[in-house]
Amino acid sequence: MRVRRVLCSLLAVALAPLAVGTPSSHAAPEAGRVAPSNPLLVAVRARHVGDVDRVVFEFRGGLPADRQVEFVDRLFADGSGRRVHVAGQALLRVRFERAQAHTDAGAPTAAPRRVAFPLPNVLTAVRSGDFEAVTTYGIGLAKRTRVRVTTLQAPPRVVVEVGAGFPTVERKVWFFHRDRFVDNREPFFVPVRRLVRPGSPATGVLDRLFAGPLPGERARGLRLLRSGATGYDDLTVSGGVADLRLTGRCSSGGSTVSIAGEVLPTLKQFATVDRVVLRDAAGSTLDPDGPGDSTPGCLEP
Repeated sequence: MRVRRVLCSLLAVALAPLAVGTPSSHAAPEAGRVAPSNPLLVAVRARHVGDVDRVVFEFRGGLPADRQVEFVDRLFADGSGRRVHVAGQALLRVRFERAQAHTDAGAPTAAPRRVAFPLPNVLTAVRSGDFEAVTTYGIGLAKRTRVRVTTLQAPPRVVVEVGAGFPTVERKVWFFHRDRFVDNREPFFVPVRRLVRPGSPATGVLDRLFAGPLPGERARGLRLLRSGATGYDDLTVSGGVADLRLTGRCSSGGSTVSIAGEVLPTLKQFATVDRVVLRDAAGSTLDPDGPGDSTPGCLEP
């Protein structure tokens, strides 16, 4: 009887319908049904054309689903809410939805996080977010002007055109030369030329300073030595004295060089400035009424 029961069981298994191709909730999705990646931001570049400065955001894999371009007073990092400082007298926020500046594997693309431009109006572009398929940049401007946004294909691009049909003059901005300092070859601070509006050249050169060196200048060793500062405020020029306050932190880090080596010569190039009074964020400086330049104690070695 036991042999008979075993034989019946084997026969039932053999006659049971096969389950090949039966749908399952755990089955892997077909390759063709995998959701595509978001468009990747791969480049940010800018140039002056006619009477506009044209900032181009280039993508791979199509255009972002939505683009928002607007003037704002401040820029904040997506996700953290941290303040992101952008040099300039006007701030344009450019926000791309369903777009990212990193690959699906998490590697950053070639799009810069922060880049300076030598254009009449556009000073810099600074990324403030690459979070949950939203990529955001702040564009620092010398002046608030009209803005036009267009798109192009082959390759996919979003073009932000900013009015720049106003006069400019060329002035100098001093930056820290890292390689000279490492090699102990003076001068440690060297000038480069920038375009600024003639009506407010002191403001213009300081905005260019905090925008930082151009990519080619960085390749030659130039850096913005911030000493913790995020920018400047309360700039006045009167009676031969340029007086201003640094914003953010202030520290020399024990070094013999600081942001003062950039600010002082950048302002003293003007015939109207004989001395500079540079203050920390609280307004303190070592010798505000003395005959020479004055810097805050936080910049002492």
